[in-house]
Amino acid sequence: MKDYSRASMVLHEELKGKIEVVLKKDIASQMDLILCYSPGVAEPVKQIANDPERIWDLTIKNNTVAVITDGSAILGLGNLGPEAALPVMEGKCMLFKKFGGINAFPICLDTQDKDEIIETIKRIAPVFGGINLEDISSPRCFEIEQELQTLGIPVFHDDQHGTAIVVLAGLINACKFLNKEISDLKVVINGAGAAGVAIAKLLKCIEIESNVCTPVSEIIICDTKGIIHKQRNDLTPLKFELLSFTNPNNKKGTLRDAIKEADVFIGVSTEDLLSTDDITTMAKSPIIFAMANPNPEITPDQAYAGGAGVVGTGRSDLPNQVNNVLAFPGIFRGALDCRAKRITPKMKIAAAYAIAGCITTPSRDYIIPDTLDFSVSEAVAKAVMDAYEE
Repeated sequence: MKDYSRASMVLHEELKGKIEVVLKKDIASQMDLILCYSPGVAEPVKQIANDPERIWDLTIKNNTVAVITDGSAILGLGNLGPEAALPVMEGKCMLFKKFGGINAFPICLDTQDKDEIIETIKRIAPVFGGINLEDISSPRCFEIEQELQTLGIPVFHDDQHGTAIVVLAGLINACKFLNKEISDLKVVINGAGAAGVAIAKLLKCIEIESNVCTPVSEIIICDTKGIIHKQRNDLTPLKFELLSFTNPNNKKGTLRDAIKEADVFIGVSTEDLLSTDDITTMAKSPIIFAMANPNPEITPDQAYAGGAGVVGTGRSDLPNQVNNVLAFPGIFRGALDCRAKRITPKMKIAAAYAIAGCITTPSRDYIIPDTLDFSVSEAVAKAVMDAYEE
């Protein structure tokens, strides 16, 4: 696997920022200035003052998203602060524009206080049609997102739900290829942070009507200390809550104990945790989503040598990349187009099935669409719009 660090540094030093503001209307004459600024702009101002909903028709709000972070969980690199987060947020904004036609702006907050973050987002919300939370550590990411669900515009923590949606899409197609049923799957998730919790909730259809999707049979979640079970006295309230819908048999032990006879391993943790021998202890032709970045929990070659049926990672230079870019541009595109007030569980499920549906004949190396397939965001946007209910 290649290291792209040097080439990326050369690019960033050359560009000095990957996005910029451009004018939709040139100021080439006195009349242009009059209409776009003073005195002509007074009329849109009065229209919005009389009817606040007109802001959607007359300003950038209709197609603009804020990408907001506090720099506390940057990629797999940890808590490096708001300045260090900016290159990632710029990149995220590029993807919004390229794949969803959405204007996005990076906002890196110099605070990691939950209440200050919530208050700041509330105060800047009038400008934006949606809020994408990014790289905020657990458990604050859950609390911040939940507190903002009444904001009146979609607030979506992509590290949680974007990852979960693409994982579900991959499982749908992996099951088609391997002739398995989602309802039969015994799943092990390694990592109890934002992504791991969201994946577990989506796969068990928590807060989702049962007729919308089929939950997996069983989920066991592991953290750095092993299987999360009821007798552990070191569990945070969040981890203890997970036991209401995971580990029904109260299994104990290590990650290796958890994956024995499991159908699926989903890694959102750290590199090089599993070996070829570990995969041989799983059920026949297991599904392996080893998504640690920059290097997976196990390489595809190692996993296939152990009998894996399908392998996905988080890397763009390997087949079956589990990449959030397949989800968030289309989700926000659809949400903005129908002026959704929030992203509902049904919309997440619809997005997953739309992503999966972009592949008509899944194969071992093609259960997740290519990240540069622009038809995916269009399909997701339509599905999200159709699924939205106020």
